[in-house]
Amino acid sequence: MNLRAFLFGLRKRVARPDGPAVRSALAGAVGALAVLAVGAGLYAAFAPKPVRITQEKIDAAVAHSLQEAVLPSPAAKAYEAILPSVVRVNGYVTDAKTKEQVQYGVGTGVVIVDNGTILTNLHVVHGAETIKVTFMDGLESVAYFSGARPEHDLAVIRAQKIPDDMVAATMASTQNLSPGDHVFAVGFPFGIGPSVSAGVVSGLNRNFMSPEGKRMLSNLIQFDAAANPGNSGGPLVTAEGEVVGIVTAILNPNENQRTFVGIGFAVPIENAASAVGMPPF
Repeated sequence: MNLRAFLFGLRKRVARPDGPAVRSALAGAVGALAVLAVGAGLYAAFAPKPVRITQEKIDAAVAHSLQEAVLPSPAAKAYEAILPSVVRVNGYVTDAKTKEQVQYGVGTGVVIVDNGTILTNLHVVHGAETIKVTFMDGLESVAYFSGARPEHDLAVIRAQKIPDDMVAATMASTQNLSPGDHVFAVGFPFGIGPSVSAGVVSGLNRNFMSPEGKRMLSNLIQFDAAANPGNSGGPLVTAEGEVVGIVTAILNPNENQRTFVGIGFAVPIENAASAVGMPPF
């Protein structure tokens, strides 16, 4: 059989409506349609119905998420924000007998300029022959005395070495500070730390006679966040971690006891900033 005869015969078979090729194709098509119909019916029966989003449902979802999520406390957020700018301040003097340097006192400082300029209390470094500061990354550096404001018990020191990623604290005006506002004290009480304590502003424009320098300090922030010896010179910060004051004193009915009884004082940051020639807010 030649090619022409083969093609003619194939055309006759396909053209017959009852031929096996047509019947096979029709059967396949019917089967496919049946499968599609069954699938469409099952999808319609079991497919999820569209949900209408309302504001009430959005509010409920947000409320549920807030209940389930564990949010950091205000103290934790303030501590995290200010910590890179907090330093431990140690003063040293030469022992008369051993001729070796011994620790004279411990306090806290806060970096306010990223070149290593630090604010602390004057009574923390007064009388020290050598001043050393320790940054939060563990770097220790000798610091030199740069200036003082005795009327505010403030001293400015500058570290000779600073971390590569030095971060200066953010300062905030006390103009809008009110009694009852949350504040947090960060420092090294009794040399332990860094430590954070939480409280509120108890009062403003307070006066206090400093037992160390025997000076009357004025325009102080009174607060009740726990502070003890070693906290001196450390930052008093808001919930955002912004410095509003420098912790300078605690009130002690018994001057020899020197432990916290619920009343601490801080120099407003406006006074502290002026100690390094920074413009007021």
